[in-house]
Amino acid sequence: MSNYKDNLMELLKEAIVELYSGGLVFHEITESGFYCDFDLSEPLNPEKINAINNRLSGRDIPCAYELSGFSGAYQDGDANKKMLQRIYVAAFETQAELQAHRDKMAKAFEHDHKKIGAQLGIFSTSDEVGQGLVLWHPKGATSRFLLEQFSQAAHLLNGYQWAYTPHIGRSELWKISGHLENFRDNMYNPIDIDGEEYYLKPMNCPFHFIIYNSETRSYRDLPIRMAEFGNVYRYELSGTLHGLTRVRGFTQDDAHIICTPEQVESEVAFALKFSLYILRSFGLTEFKPYVSTKPKNKSIGSDEQWAMATEVLKKAVVAAGLEYEIDEGGGAFYGPKIDLKLYDSLGREWQCSTIQFDFNLPERFKMKYVGSDGRNHIPVVVHRALFGSIERFFALLIEHYKGDFPLWYAPVQFAIVPINQSHNDYCKRLEIGLKKLGLRVDADYTETHMREKIKRFETEKIPYIFVVGDKDIEAGGFSVRSRKHGNLGVMNLESLSEHIKDDLEQGKPKYILAEGVEV
Repeated sequence: MSNYKDNLMELLKEAIVELYSGGLVFHEITESGFYCDFDLSEPLNPEKINAINNRLSGRDIPCAYELSGFSGAYQDGDANKKMLQRIYVAAFETQAELQAHRDKMAKAFEHDHKKIGAQLGIFSTSDEVGQGLVLWHPKGATSRFLLEQFSQAAHLLNGYQWAYTPHIGRSELWKISGHLENFRDNMYNPIDIDGEEYYLKPMNCPFHFIIYNSETRSYRDLPIRMAEFGNVYRYELSGTLHGLTRVRGFTQDDAHIICTPEQVESEVAFALKFSLYILRSFGLTEFKPYVSTKPKNKSIGSDEQWAMATEVLKKAVVAAGLEYEIDEGGGAFYGPKIDLKLYDSLGREWQCSTIQFDFNLPERFKMKYVGSDGRNHIPVVVHRALFGSIERFFALLIEHYKGDFPLWYAPVQFAIVPINQSHNDYCKRLEIGLKKLGLRVDADYTETHMREKIKRFETEKIPYIFVVGDKDIEAGGFSVRSRKHGNLGVMNLESLSEHIKDDLEQGKPKYILAEGVEV
């Protein structure tokens, strides 16, 4: 613990005791300061925070600081326990460092996906629908469709099989999987159907294993790579819900790789290679992998299994040309994993892809294959979530690009602005020509002034705006304004197609399974 943070925390505790007779229950040091949970008789409010600030201002403060926020927080994160009052404190050794932190937070606010999502009409939530349940508006749904379409096609090209599974399952399924035993607090209450209990699914895994078990499998059938965009539902405390990053209903891009022990090393390496290819296609290039090892307190599987699996994960990361860190004891109880974290345009770290061994569910579901010796064997199962969840990944894209998406998955790619009404017929023919090329177009044929039309399309962050007047029509083209490159002069459909070819190529799925294919 940094001494100045420690000392400031003591002064904050004294101020709380003097003002409100409250006791400190929990605290945690963070990179930018710390937060404290206090047991108070009444909730905090801005006036009380101001009183705390006034009390601290008379003290000899050992650093530059500010009380940056407050909220309620259940003790130990348990909704059945007491509601505490949390105070967030930004603390640095110098005023210059504190100001740099403020500037960073201001910049982060400008990139905030909730703010941009509302401005661009991407998504919303509604109390009428329920907390943590996302409504995708047409523009957001268009980009999401393009994201999913690209990923699904890339999976199919590269040896994955696609599946669709139900939103609910019988309680017996969740008993076999262990979810009712180990994950019950995160599941919704059961639904009674014809006297049987069903649960909204919190994960997709059991359904894929039931599909696997529906046929007799031979070693010749393996590997099987089964993928799905599966909608799952998990109960999250209302105080933890946040935009697209923490929700109660979301879509996981799950895949399960079922293979023989001899195949697992190459399968894990390809799973990582494929994940990196997909992420780079969205313009994300900065990664940090963590290899999470056997937890100390609870785990299943032999030491030999853990050692083999951990070594396989390390080799895959090295083969991908990435430097990794060890997350000692950070694996799940059923196997080690790779956590692939991304850095966005502000240098912030986001949890994204996971590649996870599972020593547990193959036995629970009695999965087997017939080996070359004619005997039954238990296959190796590797879970793989590439985006993590569609919602969280989309929040990352919004904040990384500040809503200014690359051309291939921008919801509207081109906007047409006739200078006056006499140019409308030409612009309508231009719109049809663009759509015949498979491009997404908006146009404003109203009597609104040209400058207002351009301003609206710029606010909507449309990549290209075409302005059309008499000279453009005479030249058989249109004047092009690019958000990325500025004014590009007059183009026609042929020259435009050549100009945007590489940007659109980024969104075309590729076969990368072959050895030596660069991603």
